[in-house]
Amino acid sequence: MACSASLRPLFIFSHFHSHSRNPKKPKFLFLNPDTNPNPPSKSATHLKSKKNPISSKPLSVSGGKSGFSVGAQREFSTGGDDEPLLSDTTDQEVFSWSSVILPFLFPALGGLLFGYDIGATSGATLSLKSAELSGTTWFNLSAVQLGLVVSGSLYGALLGSIVVYPIADFLGRRRELITAAVLYFLGGLTTAYAPGLGVLLVGRLLYGLGIGLAMHGAPLYIAETCPSQIRGTLISLKEVFIVLGILLGYFAGSFQINQIGGWRYMYGISAPFALLMGLGMLSLPPSPRWLLLRAVQGKGSLQEYKEKAMLCLSKLRGRPPGGKLSERQIEDTLLSLKSAYADQKSEGSILEVFQGPSLKAFIIGGGLVLFQQITGQPSVLYYAGSILQSAGFSAAADATRVSVVIGIFKLLMTTVAVLKVDDLGRRPLLIGGVSGLAISLLLLSAYYKILGGFPLVAVAALLLYVGCYQISFGPISWLMVSEIFPLSTRGRGISLAVLTNFGSNAIVTFAFSPLKELLGADNLFLLFGAIALLAVVFVVLIVPETKGLSLEEIESKILK
Repeated sequence: MACSASLRPLFIFSHFHSHSRNPKKPKFLFLNPDTNPNPPSKSATHLKSKKNPISSKPLSVSGGKSGFSVGAQREFSTGGDDEPLLSDTTDQEVFSWSSVILPFLFPALGGLLFGYDIGATSGATLSLKSAELSGTTWFNLSAVQLGLVVSGSLYGALLGSIVVYPIADFLGRRRELITAAVLYFLGGLTTAYAPGLGVLLVGRLLYGLGIGLAMHGAPLYIAETCPSQIRGTLISLKEVFIVLGILLGYFAGSFQINQIGGWRYMYGISAPFALLMGLGMLSLPPSPRWLLLRAVQGKGSLQEYKEKAMLCLSKLRGRPPGGKLSERQIEDTLLSLKSAYADQKSEGSILEVFQGPSLKAFIIGGGLVLFQQITGQPSVLYYAGSILQSAGFSAAADATRVSVVIGIFKLLMTTVAVLKVDDLGRRPLLIGGVSGLAISLLLLSAYYKILGGFPLVAVAALLLYVGCYQISFGPISWLMVSEIFPLSTRGRGISLAVLTNFGSNAIVTFAFSPLKELLGADNLFLLFGAIALLAVVFVVLIVPETKGLSLEEIESKILK
């Protein structure tokens, strides 16, 4: 866990004057700790992106058994809730991979438990409404009751995301995630031991509250505590953990589907993971950046908060307490936060999100997360088992096994998207993926209308849907949301996007079963297919390409 930190300077500030021939020279040049600290010679090569003047491409890489170091050049910038622990002036850092695993893993379990609920619910609905398998006397659920069971956690997540917004800074990221773990644990146990439908719905609501807090706290804790040069990789892996959770839920459904009361086990398995998450977060320190934020907000002694932040940073990096490196990083971060907080205090009312550049950003970001849900994504995932049963896999066990195959495929496609989004760009993946969604939904409609004798058509359509979703709406919608809002309204804008996502998710999930009875499966998937075609038009006409652009360039070139 020890970090191979040297007391020699990790970086050199090299100030350049602006010249007419080269007005965009970088303000800072970061060097590897083992590099000669003398000024670079004329032959030194400086990597520079033509599209993005705020470049983070590596100049040098060195590693060993215990440490990893990346040199990068970036211009100084401040502000935003997604700002890393280190300000951009200290982007260079030597760290031990072993010291960053746990601060990523335990918050990421919050995403895994969110995904697990999606996968487990697919099998649990088959078990819960079965006279032979439910183990209850109240198995004969109406379409509305079944919709409430499925969407109950989503309504809880919606409520949780509303509740946490005004108290997030008071709780802090660590306590927010501990609270989420407690709610996950209580929700899982309450659902597993529910004696009736009412208690079951309470358990689903408690679990959903945990989802709302975890989805807000996890990305903040990871971003604020991990080394800045691997921040993007770790935050992208969060989506992989959600998909891994879905896959685990499908596995649990497959193993327990033939057990009497199997749905209780499917939901109850989440409790040990929640306990692990809670104990893990208790073992981790608070976010040093959150401690400094409280100091900047005047919530306590500045010196006391600085000392706590240095101790937390030293623990996170596996360094001896009181090191000069940690002290320097804390000082730089404090200066950055003071500047950012001063800018944020100038924000107007919440209506500012619906004005000027912020309105354009909300149309883009909010539109993406809305279409992400109303093209049927929650319905396809939550009801995958039911869809497969109607496609010819009549035995519940057969349906859940095919769901596992779909989950594995989803995980693979998510990995492809994470690896390729910065190479191919956002728009090509969105246009191609959403077009594939439309085709898959039209295939599902055709299966129910005229191709009922070919069950493999339904399986192929589901695989196409999952694959296209995971290279488009799945990871890219939230990536765009994190990029598109201007600094002055980023916190409120992202909050509204989260509410839009969970609200539309809950509505679509709840409405799927009643609409299926009213319209029939064929017409319902035809409706989703038509909405997907509208989504393609929306992406082509409205959504910009942000690949290679800094946040400042997005605001100046796209929003204005």
